[in-house]
Amino acid sequence: MLTLRPAILTPLLIALLLTSCATPRLRPRAWEGVSGEEGLASWYGHPYHGRRTSNGEVYNMYQLSAAHREIPLGSWVEVINLSNGRSLTVRINDRGPFVNGRIIDLSYAAASLLGVTGPGVVPVRVRLTQAPQSGLNPGRYSVQVGSFTAEVNALALKAALEQKASDVYLVKAQVGGEVYYRIRVGQFASRAEAKTTAERLASLGYRVLIMGSEDRP
Repeated sequence: MLTLRPAILTPLLIALLLTSCATPRLRPRAWEGVSGEEGLASWYGHPYHGRRTSNGEVYNMYQLSAAHREIPLGSWVEVINLSNGRSLTVRINDRGPFVNGRIIDLSYAAASLLGVTGPGVVPVRVRLTQAPQSGLNPGRYSVQVGSFTAEVNALALKAALEQKASDVYLVKAQVGGEVYYRIRVGQFASRAEAKTTAERLASLGYRVLIMGSEDRP
């Protein structure tokens, strides 16, 4: 029978302890995989409409966005309603839901398109499609709804728009020696997001124009 001396036993025990205490290799998160993660989706609208989201934006329930507990803010994810097969790509701009079993909280617009608003909670699959782009200006695009030489007309439009949209503001610009008062809505990270709001406002009868940060004020 082989008997280990204390001088040999101590280093062996130390090596075994270090190995057993080593940090385990983390498994990839489900939403990073090709198949994605499955769970329940819910949606939220009022009274959160108009409040700040986790990334500092103003929450607009009529835009295609969602809340997730850990997917990086600014990421785009595909959401598939497993009850009806509908799918949609939304941007993560908020944190939640904090209810067991639920993995994503959809905006009202996204939930409507996916058929979630009726049942309220449905089984879904969520998969990361695009990570946030570093250095992206969150206010790169906006929707211009009117441009006036008379400030009173601009303020009248602003007041009317504030009943139908959030983040409505006035931009004062001087062009060729003349002052213009322009009413714009939102500050969006992508043209696609701005387009969603532009189409909604156009359906209400407004003449809209998507403005980029490279455009003149």
